[in-house]
Amino acid sequence: MNEATSAANNQSIEKIKQLVLEIVQALVDQPDDISVELIENSESSILRVRVAPQDIGKVIGKQGRTARSLRTILGAASMKLQHRFSLDIIEDDEIDGADSPQS
Repeated sequence: MNEATSAANNQSIEKIKQLVLEIVQALVDQPDDISVELIENSESSILRVRVAPQDIGKVIGKQGRTARSLRTILGAASMKLQHRFSLDIIEDDEIDGADSPQS
């Protein structure tokens, strides 16, 4: 892959990250508490979305329909960009809780 193609691909990946951020911001009550982390490797990217605990249900939706719809959008973008995307939805305090010992 040459430098121009790589730069265009990175720009497209950033646009997908921004798209996911804007969609999630429209869904939640606390849009300032959202973060989208991009974890990349050569053929795929993971978008890790963190939201406030009270907003997790809004992002997942009833029976996971909203999350499934977000993943469908990412799937369509994956086909067009020929780069695989996956979506992880993480409750904001989930990482902190994983490190603490269980009582």
